[in-house]
Amino acid sequence: MFFRKAKPAGPMDFLVVGLGNPGKKYEGTRHNAGFAAMEALAGKLNVKVSKSKYKALTAETMIGEKRVLLMMPQTFMNLSGESVVEAMRFYKLKPEQVLVMLDDITLPVGTIRIRRKGSDGGQRGMRSIITLSGSEQFLRIKIGVGQKPRPDYDLAAWVLSKFTGEEAAKMVDAVQNAADAACKIVEGNLDGAMNAYSR
Repeated sequence: MFFRKAKPAGPMDFLVVGLGNPGKKYEGTRHNAGFAAMEALAGKLNVKVSKSKYKALTAETMIGEKRVLLMMPQTFMNLSGESVVEAMRFYKLKPEQVLVMLDDITLPVGTIRIRRKGSDGGQRGMRSIITLSGSEQFLRIKIGVGQKPRPDYDLAAWVLSKFTGEEAAKMVDAVQNAADAACKIVEGNLDGAMNAYSR
């Protein structure tokens, strides 16, 4: 007799989103730090974010006592809000029940900053989520991917560039820290996550 792992039941308590661009050519780029953090979180929770739903790859899981939907929008970064808002409407989630993991070019590579709410900070995926939802009250884990090497450097070229070897090593720790922080936040320990990981 085969025993299937019981699927989480009841209302959805939380939506955790990793932002990035789909496709092989974007793997390992600065803009895909959110996807990398989601992969680290999925590995920690022993689930695969692979079910196609809400224009995204998704997985249902439990974090502590909370039923959670993990999501990697497949719309490309600038349209991320389409996926997020569709899932929010389906599960009747408030912005405060959504955690977004994303790249931040104002932070040094490998550092993390946790925010309760705020503007998009120039990040277009976050801008799409805020615009389509009409709210800035989203929890977020910002993952530092480094500033442009010089002011006139093209921003799009910078965020779509790959990490150097030294930077990539820092990012391994950063995405694991983001995954650990996400678990604490979902379990209700936002202050603990900020104290432990937010720089």
